[in-house]
Amino acid sequence: MNQVSWALACHSVAGCPPFPTIVIEDKVIALQALQVAAAASDRFLVGIESTQGVLQHWDHNQAVIDDLVKLLAAGALPTLHEHSVPLASLRTHAPIPMPRQIFCTGANYRSHVLQLAFDQPDSLGAGGTPEERRAISAQKMDERAKNGLPYAFLKLPSAVVGPNDPIILPRDVAKPDWELELVVVIGKLARHVSREQALAHVAGYTVGNDISARDRLYRHDLRTIGTDWMSCKSSPSFLPLGPHIVPAAQVPSPQSLQIQLHLNGQLMQDASTSEMIFDIARQIEYLSSRVTLWPGDLILTGSPAGNGTHYKRFLQPGDEVVGRIAGIGEIRNRCIAEEFA
Repeated sequence: MNQVSWALACHSVAGCPPFPTIVIEDKVIALQALQVAAAASDRFLVGIESTQGVLQHWDHNQAVIDDLVKLLAAGALPTLHEHSVPLASLRTHAPIPMPRQIFCTGANYRSHVLQLAFDQPDSLGAGGTPEERRAISAQKMDERAKNGLPYAFLKLPSAVVGPNDPIILPRDVAKPDWELELVVVIGKLARHVSREQALAHVAGYTVGNDISARDRLYRHDLRTIGTDWMSCKSSPSFLPLGPHIVPAAQVPSPQSLQIQLHLNGQLMQDASTSEMIFDIARQIEYLSSRVTLWPGDLILTGSPAGNGTHYKRFLQPGDEVVGRIAGIGEIRNRCIAEEFA
């Protein structure tokens, strides 16, 4: 029997708190309903009160859900069809509404770094003509990919919003920018993991937009300290996430996914995850050598060229930002102005 595709998600109906679900095409089934079917076959899901709980026991839960979805597709669980509802009838939340840790890998796409060398020479310490800066940057990237280390920073969980929620633009931020990224969801505790074993610790993938306040990145009053990632990256709603988590087993080639961002219908970012300087396995290897990765943690793997900084066009109230990653999903967010009481 062919494998039936499903994704882990988080939904709600009016007046009720969010609950974990699986999505099969345009239908949604609550994990509580799956639990009843699992118990009938002497199988049990664990930690299904939240998607975080599901990921805490990912290997076990994934195997049970796989089996149940196969039985459902074969018509062996007819009563479960009664518990499925149309996707459009529910509100879709971020698949992990409050992740414990969020890691971001910076300057990780060749196209992005080359564009930075052209647009912001001071940020890379590269002088000379644009052509000379590009050549220097390309040489540095080759050397960094061969002998260097990924560059990672943190983003706060309070920045997370759902795939269709508004992006709130702070009134004291002049340059809010977009950065569409493939997001890795950790499914198994990782500490000092080798590159060869790294992908075995991935539960799945989702889509994220690492919104950034460019005018808050550098602290001019503390030049010796330099960047201020908290102020730049972690305002409320600065991480639209979703719409669901596609299990890693259903994504055989995460390093060859097309990633696109449209602003008001205009294509702004268009690249492949193959452009990463440090691939996903190398990022996990590096991060786990520095910290402990827990189930449910997120890794934003970098963003390609085509940010607002390049176009000299930043987010404004009324803008609609649509991010798509082939085989993973789409997020669609409208920008609104922040209001103060």
